[in-house]
Amino acid sequence: MDDRTAADEPGAMDDVAAQILRTYDTITVVGASADPAKAANEVPAYMQARGWRIVPVNPRADEIVGERVYRSLADVPKPVGLVDVFRPSADCAEVARAAVAAGATALWLQLGITSPEARRIARDAGLAYVEDRCLIIEQRRTGITR
Repeated sequence: MDDRTAADEPGAMDDVAAQILRTYDTITVVGASADPAKAANEVPAYMQARGWRIVPVNPRADEIVGERVYRSLADVPKPVGLVDVFRPSADCAEVARAAVAAGATALWLQLGITSPEARRIARDAGLAYVEDRCLIIEQRRTGITR
């Protein structure tokens, strides 16, 4: 079953991505990496350099991009707001459930990551939702900074 809606059309996703970039000043990054060679480090560092506060979530690191790391979304101080995901698609439904439980209001799956189940969970909970998009590409496209 395909649960896509009009909000999944390319132009609509552009609008949602831009709205998220304008709305949130903090990005909670699930799957953030301490390895500067990985996109899960490069993207948060890039966004941080453009004014966003980064809250890394990784069960095996203590500091990423100079910020304290939280072991899980449940450990992140509230409010959570935007959750950006660098995890395999198969993990995204679980991340979406954790984001909803943590009080997130937006869920962003990075480029190459899609999950119909995560999309359904996010939309059913009223979260703004983006998938298969890179924050760097969208920031450059829109020119939005903090």
